[in-house]
Amino acid sequence: MFKLKLQRLFTVNPSIEGPKFCSVASSLQFLDDGGQTNHQIHEHNTSILSTQIQQTPSMDPRFYVSALMNCKHLQQIKSIHAQLSVNGLLSDLLLINKLLYMYVRYNSLDDAYSLFDKMPERNPASWSVMIGGFAKAGNYTNCFETFREYIKSGEHLDVYTLPSVIRVCRDRKDLKMGRLVHHIAHKFGLHKNTFVCVALVDMYAKCGIIDDARKLFDIMPERDLTTWTVMIGACAASGNANESLVLFDQMRESGLVPDKVSMVTIVNACAKLGAMHKAKLIHDLIQTQYRSPDVILGTAMIDMYAKCGSIDSARQVFDEMPQRNVITWSTMISAYGYHGQGQKALELFLIMCKNRIAPNKITFLSLLYACSHSGLVKDGLQIFSQMQDEYFIKPDVKHYTCMVDLLGRAGRINEAFTMIKNMKVEKDEGLWSAFLAACRVYNQVEMAQKAAESLLEINPHNPSHCIMLSNIYAKAAKWDDVAKIRVQMNGKNVKKTPGLTWVEAHNTFYKFSSGDRTHCESNAIYEKLEGLIGKLKVNGYVPDTDFVLHDVSEEVKLGNLYAHSEKLAIAYGLMSVPEGNPIRVTKNLRVCGDCHTFIKVVSLVEGREIIVRDAKRFHHVREGVCSCGDYW
Repeated sequence: MFKLKLQRLFTVNPSIEGPKFCSVASSLQFLDDGGQTNHQIHEHNTSILSTQIQQTPSMDPRFYVSALMNCKHLQQIKSIHAQLSVNGLLSDLLLINKLLYMYVRYNSLDDAYSLFDKMPERNPASWSVMIGGFAKAGNYTNCFETFREYIKSGEHLDVYTLPSVIRVCRDRKDLKMGRLVHHIAHKFGLHKNTFVCVALVDMYAKCGIIDDARKLFDIMPERDLTTWTVMIGACAASGNANESLVLFDQMRESGLVPDKVSMVTIVNACAKLGAMHKAKLIHDLIQTQYRSPDVILGTAMIDMYAKCGSIDSARQVFDEMPQRNVITWSTMISAYGYHGQGQKALELFLIMCKNRIAPNKITFLSLLYACSHSGLVKDGLQIFSQMQDEYFIKPDVKHYTCMVDLLGRAGRINEAFTMIKNMKVEKDEGLWSAFLAACRVYNQVEMAQKAAESLLEINPHNPSHCIMLSNIYAKAAKWDDVAKIRVQMNGKNVKKTPGLTWVEAHNTFYKFSSGDRTHCESNAIYEKLEGLIGKLKVNGYVPDTDFVLHDVSEEVKLGNLYAHSEKLAIAYGLMSVPEGNPIRVTKNLRVCGDCHTFIKVVSLVEGREIIVRDAKRFHHVREGVCSCGDYW
C-alpha cells in the first residue's frame, strides 16, 4: 500500500517542460552495442546522466523526481543522490522521500537507512517506505524497531504503514506483537479502516486464532472483495472449508462479483472439503465468467475435482486448458497418484517430457507418490535414479519418505531401513511415520520400536506415534506393552484423534463418529446397518476382529467393529443418495482393513459405487473391487 501512496505522491506535473525530461529518460536506456558488458553500459549511462544533470540549469526538484523514476540501477540512483547533495536539495521532503523509495526498491537498505537516519524532517510517507522496505526484505527486527521509533516520534499513523507491520506479525506468527499492533491501530482510530482490518483478519487467521479473525470481520463497517477473499481463505486454512463455502455464497448475495483471486480461493476451499456438488456449481460459475481458466485457476480446478473424487473431470479440465505449466502437469500426475492410477501418472510424465516441459522436485515427488500407492517398485526406483542422474535434482526428505513408503508397502522393510540409515538429508517426522506404518503392516515389532523412539525424539507430543506403536503391540497380542504405552499417554495427557467420517447427501455433509447416535435418524441408520451386515455375511463377509485393538471378548469386538464411523456413514448414504449416484465418503484417518472389506462387499451386494477419501488416498469401489487393488 505504501508503494501505491508514494506513486501518487510522486506523480510528475505534465506542465513541466518536456525536452529536459526526454533527454534524461533516453540517457537511462540500456545501450545495445552488441559488445559492451553490463558494467560498461551502467558506467556509460551513469556518466551521461551525471553530465546532463550537471549541465541542466533547472533546480526544480520535480526534474530530479522524474530522473529518479527513470533510474535503471543502483549506481544511477547514487549519482543523482550526489547531485542533490551538491545542489543543496536534500532538504526537499518530497524529493528525499522519492530517493528513499528508490533505494528501497533496489534493495539497498543500508543506503536507504543511512539517508533516512539523516533526514531533518520525516512525514508518514518516509516512515512507511522505510518500515515497508525492512518488511519486504525480511529484516523483521529493524522493521519493528523503526515502527517503534515511528510511534515515539509523535507522527500520526497512516493506513499504509500498519498493514506492512501486521503482515510481518502474520509471517512470523507473532500473535503477541500482532495484538499489540491491533491495540495501536485502535488507539489511532484506524481499527475500522478496510486496509488495516483485512491485514488484521489475515494475521489472526494465519496465527490460528480464527475466532478473533471472524469477530473482526463481522464488525467491519464495509467489506470489499479482498476482505471477503481473505476471510474465505482463512476459514479453509483453519480446517473449516464448509464455512468458506457459506461465506462465498453470502459474498455473492451481497452483490460482489468474484475475481480470479477469490475464485482460486473458493476452489481451494472446495478441494479441502471434497464437496462434488459444490465443485460443479463453482465450475459453472467459472465458465460463465471466463471463456477458459488461466494457468493458476485451471490448476486449482484440477486439484479440486481430483480431491472431490472425480479424476475424469480433473483430466477434462487439464485437457481443455490452453496453457499449462510444470505445476499444472505435476498436479495432474499427483491426482493420478492418490487415486491409485500410478501407470497413468507415468504415462502422463512421458507426454510431459515429449512436450519439453522440464520436471521439477514437485513433479518427481508426485511420481514417486504415485508409484508408492500403486506398488510400482521397479518404476519408483528408476524414477528416483533418473531424477538425480538425468535431471540433477537432489532428493530432499520428502522424496526419501516416498521411497521408504514404496519399499515398506512392498514388504522390503530392511531395504527401507538401510536407505534411512544411508541418506544424507535430515530425517523428519514424516519419514519415520512412513517407516512405522510399514512395520505395522508387516508386524515388524523391533523395527517399529526403533522408528517410534526416533519419532518421540522429534515430536514427543504427537499422539499418533504412541497410538501406532500401541496398535502394533496390540496386533502382536503384547497387551502388557499396550498398557505401558497407554500409561505414558495418560501421563503426558496425550489423546487419540477420534475417527470421523462424512457422507455427502442432499447437497450437504453428514458427520459420524464411532458409535454415533446424534443423527436424527439414528434408529433407522442402525436398523439399516444391522440388515445390511446380515446380507453381507450371506455373501461371504467375515468381520475381521484383528482390527479391534483392545483386549476384550469377541462379542465386544464385533460390537465395536459394527459401530465404526465408515459403516454408519455408508448405511446413511444407502438410505439417502439416489440410485445411480455414487456414495461419496470422507474419512479423517486411514480406513481400517475391516471397513475396507465391508465397503467392497456392500458395493457388490447393493450394486452401488462407493468413493472413499481417507487420510492417504482415494478408494473407488465398484462391484466388489477397489481401485487400490487392496494395496493402500
